[in-house]
Amino acid sequence: QVQLVQSGGGSVQAGGSLRLSCAASGSTARTYCMGWFRRPPGKEREAVAMIDNNQEIYADSVKGRFTISTDNAKNILYLQMNSLTPEDTDMYYCAADYTTYYCDRLWLWPDFPNWGQGTQVTVSA
Repeated sequence: QVQLVQSGGGSVQAGGSLRLSCAASGSTARTYCMGWFRRPPGKEREAVAMIDNNQEIYADSVKGRFTISTDNAKNILYLQMNSLTPEDTDMYYCAADYTTYYCDRLWLWPDFPNWGQGTQVTVSA
């Protein structure tokens, strides 16, 4: 089993920055796909960014503003969010799959087996 514990988030004014963290423990592995998701009101769950051993993938809405990264030694996933707008307000969830090398399929069908508890990000105008 894998446990994902999120931290970070909070409230910030438009144009500000926040960093989310997701600490993984349990049955982790060196090969993985990990990602960040949000669910805008009235919309489907949205993949914000994913990372595997070879690539980073970003939603068009966050390209150039958000950066996903990992500290493999500490098993921590990060999401650095810059130039935040009120449209980024949402609950953010991290997810991990340690049985795969690539995120390509999971970007299309995000059936991750492991999810964090969620953390709120609020951006005021």
